[in-house]
Amino acid sequence: MNILFSVKPLAKELFSTVLAAGFDPYLGFYHQPRYGRPALALDMMEEFRPVIADSSALTLFNKEVLAGNDFIRTGIGISLTPDARRKVIAGYERRMQTEVVHPIFGYRLSYRRILEVQARLLARVLSGEIKEYPAFVTR
Repeated sequence: MNILFSVKPLAKELFSTVLAAGFDPYLGFYHQPRYGRPALALDMMEEFRPVIADSSALTLFNKEVLAGNDFIRTGIGISLTPDARRKVIAGYERRMQTEVVHPIFGYRLSYRRILEVQARLLARVLSGEIKEYPAFVTR
């Protein structure tokens, strides 16, 4: 499931996170470098898309925060109403503030902080401090 309205904020968040960790967000491993495409942010996003983007979008629908009247049909596609945009951003922010136990370190962190930890772990792999990248898994 690719729900664009919850993926864009995550991509922007990871862009800032990888930049803060000292990376060039436009040079990735899996996504092809292209002008204006933050390949590394998109690479890291794949790890978090199900637990952050998809989960926050599904929660908005399951709890009936979003409904059919929150969408506008246009000639080129479907977009959100201004009120629905606020709901999506609020749902995304709630998810980013949710604290979970990090599987490697064993302490509670918000998803926003986990993004930073994972970016720093990637830096340690590339510098040779650790052998392989420990992916974030919730179960």
